[in-house]
Amino acid sequence: MADLGWAEILIIALVFMFLFGAKRLPDTARAVGRSLRIFKAETTRTDEPAPSLEEQARRLEEQAARLRAGAQQDGR
Repeated sequence: MADLGWAEILIIALVFMFLFGAKRLPDTARAVGRSLRIFKAETTRTDEPAPSLEEQARRLEEQAARLRAGAQQDGR
């Protein structure tokens, strides 16, 4: 990974604040962290069989329901 100085980190932080806003930035960071954890867990898992299509569909439906509930809470 490239070395990032304080100036580069500041620029990146400002861009994120302009894109997402200061209020949504913590939620966005949490979502990115969760996604990276899930990605890492899925790519390192080798001893378990792949879930069935039905199981994958059920998980996606659960995630969509959680996202909808979160969006409704944000819209209050």
